[in-house]
Amino acid sequence: MAKIKLTKTELKAQTDSLKRFCRFLPMLQLKKQQLQSEIAFISAKADETSAAERAVRAELDGWVGLFATDEALLSGLVKVKSVNTSTANIAGVAIPTFESIETEIREVDMWDTPAWIDNAVEATEKVLSLQCQRAVYEEQRRLVSIELQQTSQRVNLFEKVKIPDCKEAIRVIKIALGDEQTAQVTRGKIAKSRTQTSTGEEESE
Repeated sequence: MAKIKLTKTELKAQTDSLKRFCRFLPMLQLKKQQLQSEIAFISAKADETSAAERAVRAELDGWVGLFATDEALLSGLVKVKSVNTSTANIAGVAIPTFESIETEIREVDMWDTPAWIDNAVEATEKVLSLQCQRAVYEEQRRLVSIELQQTSQRVNLFEKVKIPDCKEAIRVIKIALGDEQTAQVTRGKIAKSRTQTSTGEEESE
């Protein structure tokens, strides 16, 4: 705890600070809970997206053998041109939200390609979309986790440092002011006693 002044002014300042910290702490604790819940929700959505991607890939098992015979054809067939996102706000944190992707499909000779090429394009676009969606969820989780870390640090600062320091400062100042008041009363009594003694001596003369 930093050095404090043992005055009534400092006592008021410390008391006001304590009230302010105690008022803000519940807000920070609530925000921390909201962020923790949001991270759990984002993680669940990311897991769902991964499961969906695995399901799409599983559907390809029936004709994935065809891919192996035409690797050159499939290589770079579909590429992500852009990822469309919007912005949302979670507990004061701006996060991206997935909207859609735009793909670029390499031109192929439809007369000289297998009949399943359209299915390959559609499946690949689904996989790419799910991968991009999961990447957005990962970015959401990263941003919310940073805010959670900062909020947790503030909660710990208030709980373990600021509020205890204020309470200790108030205790020390009150003791000091009480001792000072007692000393003043004692000095007053001594002064009064001396005055009475001096007056009695003068009257006896």
